[in-house]
Amino acid sequence: MARFRELTSGPEAALPLDEAALLVASFASPDLDVAAQLARLDDLAASVWAPTLDALRKRLFGELGFGGDEVDYYDPRNSYLDAVLDRRVGIPISLSILLMEVGRRIGVPLSGVSMPGHFLVRDKVDPEVFVDPFARGVELDRRGAEARFHAVQGPGAVFDPAFLEPVGRLSIVARVLANLETVAVLRGDRALLLWVLRLRTTLPSAGPAETQRLAKALAAAGRYGEAAAALDELAAAGVEGAGASAARLRARLN
Repeated sequence: MARFRELTSGPEAALPLDEAALLVASFASPDLDVAAQLARLDDLAASVWAPTLDALRKRLFGELGFGGDEVDYYDPRNSYLDAVLDRRVGIPISLSILLMEVGRRIGVPLSGVSMPGHFLVRDKVDPEVFVDPFARGVELDRRGAEARFHAVQGPGAVFDPAFLEPVGRLSIVARVLANLETVAVLRGDRALLLWVLRLRTTLPSAGPAETQRLAKALAAAGRYGEAAAALDELAAAGVEGAGASAARLRARLN
């Protein structure tokens, strides 16, 4: 937790997205060797024969066969970068992190595009070029990216060109955790939900809503003292009713 907080509280431009993603995965696999996983990414980058986006796409999605998990999209392993490396399947954002971080190593600058419902990657050199890692690295133009949006959100959904603008690294980490929270709720995985919510509360963008969800999840798990402590933080921040809720939870400890 301390290392994750250290990374996400520092300058966003310096945030190592690969390490942050692997630290998230380490909460699911406490014995995960983050340094060894970073070395795997180094080796993967060394296997790309040219420092171009075309070579990178062909290596990852053609020769190595990385792509989207269309069998069990909500498998939590699809959000863990080490598991993505092992299984060569993932969801749009985890595959995008893989593409971006291998690209960074070989000098191919890429940005994340947090389009609603479907994460994409954008070429920093030619901002009219997008990549869909979930669809085995297919290259798209703006019209193709918009078509992806409508394929996910429906033909009547309103598309905003701002959906294709690059997002910061903290936003990417936050979306990884938001996806995992959804997975935890869908699967009824209380243990997963608790550590994901704890991580979400450490992000600079976190507000009372994240702490309230953590307190609710802790109380549902019978961890009333911890839930009350979370509510104490809200009370100290002036959130109405938080102190009374904390007191009620502590009364359940007696």
